[in-house]
Amino acid sequence: MTTEKNASDNWRAATRSVRGGTARSGFCETSEAIFMNSGYVYDTAAEAEASFDGSGPERYVYSRFANPTVGMFEERLALIEGAQYCRATASGMSAVWNALAASTKAGGRVVGSRALFGSCEFILTTLLPRFGVETELVDGTDKAAWEKALSKPADAVFLETPSNPTLEVLDIAFISELAHKAGAKVIVDNVFATPILQKPMELGADIVVYSATKHIDGQGRCLGGAILFNDKEWHDEHLTTFLRHTGPSMSPFNAWVLLKGLETLSLRVDQHIRNATALAEFLSEQPQVSRVLYPGLKSHPQHELAMRQMSGRGGGLIAIELAGGKKAAFSLLDNLKLIDISNNLGDAKSLATHPWTTTHQRVPGEDKIAMGITEGMLRLSVGLEDIDDLKEDLLAALAV
Repeated sequence: MTTEKNASDNWRAATRSVRGGTARSGFCETSEAIFMNSGYVYDTAAEAEASFDGSGPERYVYSRFANPTVGMFEERLALIEGAQYCRATASGMSAVWNALAASTKAGGRVVGSRALFGSCEFILTTLLPRFGVETELVDGTDKAAWEKALSKPADAVFLETPSNPTLEVLDIAFISELAHKAGAKVIVDNVFATPILQKPMELGADIVVYSATKHIDGQGRCLGGAILFNDKEWHDEHLTTFLRHTGPSMSPFNAWVLLKGLETLSLRVDQHIRNATALAEFLSEQPQVSRVLYPGLKSHPQHELAMRQMSGRGGGLIAIELAGGKKAAFSLLDNLKLIDISNNLGDAKSLATHPWTTTHQRVPGEDKIAMGITEGMLRLSVGLEDIDDLKEDLLAALAV
């Protein structure tokens, strides 16, 4: 879906989140319709032929290619992001894989930041090399390492900022400048920051990917992903063909759920941040917690960069380290009464996970340490509950 020039171009962010992309049917419904059909019909065989060879008017031909409900989600998210194009996918990992696969080929080269979500790390270190793509991971906060890695040609650069789960904040503008000199497209996983806090393409990135499963849905209901970009040539010659023939399509029902999520995204993110900021400050005062990683705290190693890139706010995720290692981490998790143990994030409910044994379980131990993940680390996705209830729950669990 590409955004067309219309009244929505003059709308502000909150209005775009509620009304962007809405295309009413002949029934004039208020809430967006769910078009659950897989196919579409033609009045004549000649019309079908023209629809497939491109000589006729643009129209829907098959929901694996495009669907009205999915199209509404794509246009609304593109308006919020400030992108020309958005393509929805079945999940966030599908968005990551398809963005990378459409940007490189056998004999190509991809450079990535070392601090990555476990499945992203698998794609870069295991899956792409199986298809003949050279990959290199660098310390994302080390500018000299980026300069060295991008001193020779590359097809793509992939990074998360803030990273999952260590909340490293990477300098998108600096990395993008180097990457473009090396001939690479810059792909940024923006899921922790959301489009509310951070606009990677305004900082030089070429492609932004999301797991819409997280904050965009925000209530743990469905899976979805999105790829956003401005390059029409890349869209027409690479990504569209790739998506069309491999079929990582978003379900129309999921697209409808995610449309509803976009309506309240800004409101929810604001409250996530208020709660996370208060909780990070509270946890910093607890003797059982040896370290709190939160971009909104001045103690964060990249605090100043985070404030520049993320609209002056720290986001809704916190990482903490417990001096007692895995035993202390498991004890805290097992004694929580309100906060749930779950590997999801961006939910209305507060969630806690132990990355060493869950999201990054299959990453070798030495690689986890290199990423900054320890056995005593927990990732907290701070929800929308009353902040005092969250504090009391954590305080009681820490005291056991």
